[in-house]
Amino acid sequence: MTEEGRNLGDVFAHHADSDRTAIIDLYDPKNPREASFRDLIAGCDAVSNGLLIAGIQPGERIAILALNRLEYLEVLFGAMRAGCIPVMVNIKLPADTLNYILKDSGAKIAFVDPEFANLCDGVDGLRVVTFGNQGPDSYEDFIVAGPDGTPDGSYESYIPERGDIAEQPYTSGSTGRPKGVLLDHAGQCWMIDQLVESRDLLPDDRSVISAPLYHKNALLAIKSALAAGGSIVLFARFDAKQYIRAIERYGLTMLTGVPTMYALVLQQQALLAETDLSSVRTCSMGSAPASESLLDNLAATFPKAALNLNYGITEGGPILFSWKHPKGLPRPRYTVGYPLDGVEIRLVNGARENEGILHVRSPGVTSGYHNLPQESKNRLIEGWLDTSDILSRDDDGWYYFVGRADDMFVCAGENIYPGEVETLLERHPDIMQAVVVPAPNELKAHVPYAFVVARPEGQADEEAIKQFALEHGPVYAHPRRVIFVDELPLSGTNKIDRNALRDLAAEEAKSSGSA
Repeated sequence: MTEEGRNLGDVFAHHADSDRTAIIDLYDPKNPREASFRDLIAGCDAVSNGLLIAGIQPGERIAILALNRLEYLEVLFGAMRAGCIPVMVNIKLPADTLNYILKDSGAKIAFVDPEFANLCDGVDGLRVVTFGNQGPDSYEDFIVAGPDGTPDGSYESYIPERGDIAEQPYTSGSTGRPKGVLLDHAGQCWMIDQLVESRDLLPDDRSVISAPLYHKNALLAIKSALAAGGSIVLFARFDAKQYIRAIERYGLTMLTGVPTMYALVLQQQALLAETDLSSVRTCSMGSAPASESLLDNLAATFPKAALNLNYGITEGGPILFSWKHPKGLPRPRYTVGYPLDGVEIRLVNGARENEGILHVRSPGVTSGYHNLPQESKNRLIEGWLDTSDILSRDDDGWYYFVGRADDMFVCAGENIYPGEVETLLERHPDIMQAVVVPAPNELKAHVPYAFVVARPEGQADEEAIKQFALEHGPVYAHPRRVIFVDELPLSGTNKIDRNALRDLAAEEAKSSGSA
């Protein structure tokens, strides 16, 4: 079958006759549920049949508002197999934003955990199907085994045409309204093939997914692991202790998550010490930069594991880089990788050679934003996507994340990239995590403020941290305030909530009279 004719819902269909475990569902940790590939395909087929009987046509949208669970995956892949477009909704967004996404997407049906059903109120014409509930709109009554409701057989997947959309995730909306990203079947199938090959994913891999499935990090990990024939241990939500216990209990070979999640895992020193961690051979992380101290601690905790940083952007498909170099060169520690075969990259408007804003073109790049033609035109020029992220490239072609162009701010005429200052601060032996944000300043427009999580045994105070920054970095970039916190606020995708910290910095500046 040609690339254009492949359905993203079928990325693991070649394992349909396998009784090997595909999913271990820990939605209820006390009552794990296991599903083989055969079971998972049957569940997806039942969703496809239910959508067919409900009159949902190819190209129409359905929404999912739920914590991670087996049924989430059945709906996700089952909808695509039927030619429908799943919209994975961030349930931690404010109610009015959720309402906007449901209306903007034009979803016909929302599949929800019971506790989120009320979030669909006020959306005219939206049918709500609840997981785990009995009744006329329960998931159990919606799904139908066999084609057209018959008790045997299997569903024949919709064959996409060129450009047919497979799924529509929404951006986080940190500035303005969230935008629906249009990702097509052909590009996403190409992406999964690239990742399985470039990351040497194997059928004996057992990965853990505890990041939310509405986020690109978890979505991609699920698809690529299942496509390779591996199995997934799926948590409803992240819990550091449960995450660690699952390593030994299930023999996990690949850990996935964002750096904040790994930092929380590493805080559980006593539990880590009594747990057999020897099965882990890969720690994969993305969605935010990882500090030197975090990588040092991970290397010490998981000595047999490769530490792989990822860079991705939802509009980019999302992954652009391989963990391997075509010449077999060893992977530097802080690189986000070498471009995947078929990915074109250029760095523009950089402050120095081999650094700049990343523009990318590949089969996996979005075709645009739903209902936003002008925004699509602004971000995509002749197929090139402007990521708004600043990357650098070394002489061997490895790429490194520098920071968000949007995060950069000016202090007394100097450009400050928070990521560079954070990396510097986290080299201090008493600092576990640091986040730098701009605070308003009457004389300099903005100055850096640092929010710091100290190591339990740390002794450093604010003045010592400032002096460390002055001694090891440019004077203009040193934090004018260092604010110690027990933990950093997280967004719905388990990334640092920089907007919340900017607000706190502004309050601190105002109270001190410097704003």
